[in-house]
Amino acid sequence: MISKAQIRRIASLKQDKFRQSEKVFVVEGEKMLSELMHSTFDVQTICATKQWIELNTIPSAHSNVEILQVSPEDLQRMSSLSTPNNVLAVVSTPKPQAVRTQDTLVLALDGINNPGNLGTIIRQALWFGLTDIVCSSNTVSIYNPKSIQATMGALFWVNVIYCELPDFIRSLPPKYNIYGTIVDSDNNIYQQTLSNEGLIIIGSESHGISPQVRRAITTPLTIPNYSPDGRAESLNASIATAIVLSEFKRSVPDWH
Repeated sequence: MISKAQIRRIASLKQDKFRQSEKVFVVEGEKMLSELMHSTFDVQTICATKQWIELNTIPSAHSNVEILQVSPEDLQRMSSLSTPNNVLAVVSTPKPQAVRTQDTLVLALDGINNPGNLGTIIRQALWFGLTDIVCSSNTVSIYNPKSIQATMGALFWVNVIYCELPDFIRSLPPKYNIYGTIVDSDNNIYQQTLSNEGLIIIGSESHGISPQVRRAITTPLTIPNYSPDGRAESLNASIATAIVLSEFKRSVPDWH
């Protein structure tokens, strides 16, 4: 059974400062747990109702995980969801891996501050075959509970790192392709020659790509506005990402 101290500790992980200090995050829900248990992430503790424990088998790769039976009321206290599921897990934050930049496309996110958008973007990136995502230091945390839920498990299959984007760009090889979504550019994405190697930068809906990062872009890309008189102001960042990645995949089908 779970103790009151353990409940308080897990409940505290709703806050970023406690997740950072303990280097852990929380995954909730049966579908998310199913994805998690097939990944290589280090699962520390599973808190679950009696029903979930009786109906589920822990894979041998995670046989050393601590399993605590909890009541629905205890789960409610620990959960970030308005309607808690039957299970949650405390997971060690993985160490970032080196970003592979040769012969592949990398997604960079500059100042994305909506956790739902971030999670959806990561889900879309995996759908289109990207495995490395570079986030600016002012992008919302991927371990925010809303971000995690929005990934629908994609988080467990991509490498997400946080850094100062200008520094990362300076580390890239000379003449590396750096694409960026720019609203006021004349470079219609549907009329560009796209490559299977490069960095694709997506900015925030409210501020776009930051000036310092924008100066490094070698090929600006614009999704044309077909609304009457151009009245539609902007696209949701996650929708823009899906359109851009889809066009890359259509134009360069052999990327990997």
